Amino acid sequence: MESNNPEIEYDLSHLCVVYKNGKVERFIGTEIVPPSPADPETGVGSKDIVIEPDTGISARLYKPKPTNQDQKLPLLVYFHGGGFFVQTAFSPTYQPFLNSLAAQANVIIVSVDYRRAPEHPLPIGYDDSWAAVKWVVSHSGGNGEEEWLRDCADFGRVFFGGDSSGANIAHNLAIRAGSDGLDGGKLVGLVLMHPYFWGKDPIGDETTDVAARTFQEKVWLSACPRSTGLDDPLINPVMDPKWPGMGCAKVLVVVAEKDVLKHRGWLYYEELRKSGWGGEAEIVETEGEEHVFYLEKPYCDKAKDLVKRVASFMKMI
Repeated sequence: MESNNPEIEYDLSHLCVVYKNGKVERFIGTEIVPPSPADPETGVGSKDIVIEPDTGISARLYKPKPTNQDQKLPLLVYFHGGGFFVQTAFSPTYQPFLNSLAAQANVIIVSVDYRRAPEHPLPIGYDDSWAAVKWVVSHSGGNGEEEWLRDCADFGRVFFGGDSSGANIAHNLAIRAGSDGLDGGKLVGLVLMHPYFWGKDPIGDETTDVAARTFQEKVWLSACPRSTGLDDPLINPVMDPKWPGMGCAKVLVVVAEKDVLKHRGWLYYEELRKSGWGGEAEIVETEGEEHVFYLEKPYCDKAKDLVKRVASFMKMI
């Protein structure tokens, strides 16, 4: 896999393939699982929809088992991770986690499938995700063809969320909601799980290993070849002059002790509170765990506890 920018010659194929006996066995993130009318463990229903046939923007919707037919449910627009290169909204990685979160938080979830790098370099992924958000909120006021949104969602309680690069997307769309508005919806909260942020200079106890930092640079510049670099506000939010105007009142940042990205999550939390934004920020760190462990081990006790914590955050708003 190479960048489509001729000035950048980064080969990142090892990020996206699984090797066996020296040969490519399969591409990471290509597996899919079908939606389910009712998940056996949670009772959550899911279905797939196409948002824009021309571009292929699509989504998987999750709706918890109804307990009150007249109750409108909060709405989470979720963006999957994968370094902007791999995974989709239909990957088996996400089904257990989003089923569990939909059930425990009692929210409708729209898990967005955006176009990925390198064939579709950023900002395409950001623009696709924003188009999906606008499609979602177009169902407010009883409009739109998707009944789960039109009839069941409370557009006064909209959340953005995501993991890793998807958390990066969620943050940048919250900035856009603050500047452009969210016609038909009110963004009330942001959930950033093990967010993918970086910067040119090491911070705190962050690694100073040249190879490790060069790797992070390669990933970012291959995903966003027209970027100004590692202090681009898209990857280093503390450099964004629009940050104080972020369009929500509450933010939850989730980090893991053994994740190389942990320090950027802590910096985000600390600097956001000092930015003049005026909202409330919380942070949760899971001891002894790696990056997105809750997706890799969704049934472990720490993953279950984390889902409960995120659900609690959403219920309190």
